[in-house]
Amino acid sequence: MKILYLVHRLPFPPNKGDKVRSYHLLRHLAARHEVHLGTFIDDPDDEQHLPRVRELCASLHVARLTPRIAKLLSLRGLLSGEALSLPYYRDTGLQAWVDETAARVGFDAVVVFSGVMAQYAGGLRNVKTLVDFVDVDSAKWRDYAPEHAWPMSWLYRREFSKLLGFEQRVAREAACSFFVTDNEVALFRDLSPGQSFKLAALGNGVDAEFFAPDVARASPFTVAELPLVFTGAMDYWPNVDAVSWFVADMLPALRQRFPALRFHIVGRSPAPAVQALAGEAVNVTGTVPDVRPYLQHAAAVVAPLRLARGLQNKVLEAMAMARPVVAAGSCVRAITQRAQPGLQPADDVAGYLERLGALLADRVAADDTGRSARAFVLGAYSWEAHLAGLDHHLEATC
Repeated sequence: MKILYLVHRLPFPPNKGDKVRSYHLLRHLAARHEVHLGTFIDDPDDEQHLPRVRELCASLHVARLTPRIAKLLSLRGLLSGEALSLPYYRDTGLQAWVDETAARVGFDAVVVFSGVMAQYAGGLRNVKTLVDFVDVDSAKWRDYAPEHAWPMSWLYRREFSKLLGFEQRVAREAACSFFVTDNEVALFRDLSPGQSFKLAALGNGVDAEFFAPDVARASPFTVAELPLVFTGAMDYWPNVDAVSWFVADMLPALRQRFPALRFHIVGRSPAPAVQALAGEAVNVTGTVPDVRPYLQHAAAVVAPLRLARGLQNKVLEAMAMARPVVAAGSCVRAITQRAQPGLQPADDVAGYLERLGALLADRVAADDTGRSARAFVLGAYSWEAHLAGLDHHLEATC
């Protein structure tokens, strides 16, 4: 099939949650079909990866986006009455490329990754459209509102309402819309009473060959320390909130019991609030060439996410590296409904202290639970197995 694939961020390298999923989706489609990719670059470092992406595509159009300027331009949504996310990702050059390529190629289907990119497919009539929303993106703005003072609280509530309306229109017109978990599907239905959509869950996977322990992989930690690790893009507010909460409310008590404990915050673009956490007990790495040494040699991995929902790639990757993980209960339930010793839920300070304390006190038992975590991921989280669900919808009406 000739497929138009629209993605809000260049789907390579797979170094953050959305790019992991969009890259594996691109690779899956390109192995079976002729793919024409329209996307954005919002990080100049990604320019070097264009040849790798181009190898997978019949054609490629990349629009450059400067986040600071795009935020200012997105304010046009206040005048047009639309969600600010839409003008943020609006580019006349990309739209012209979509229209010209559609006329020249004649697409059999459109696959949209991230709901905002559906605005580019609105003029394509009689072409099956599949939309991968991943999460209910509008709901994050609703969740942000109570955490901020006016006027940001008002702006976030407005974005929730406007973006939800757009998502609902997109879902009504799509042949099928996907979310990463059944819980996200249920949330979208709950937010859309009386409306009819064709929805399905399309889970994430993990590259367990890449994320695998290697005895030859050197540790980035000193011999004397007891390393605890968090990974993620550190300019993403739910991650900022998670590490700030952990350092303020949990780390002091853990350090009292385990004086050698050091918390490593591993990820690109640390926000000023994250940088301010750095000190004797906290290491803020910024961008690292390879996250695997930090995961492999961690005593445990923690994901105290209070604001993020859905299936977290960072958790799957840590499990694939055979490390025990303590994470928010919502993140655990998105991965499994059955108890897994290598993935333990916690929803409050006492829960994190109890579970991490047990893992740090018995390193042999922690290693055993880490190996069980990897075994679980190998059996349940193959990318090919999950993305096969997309093929059915491409070949037949959902």
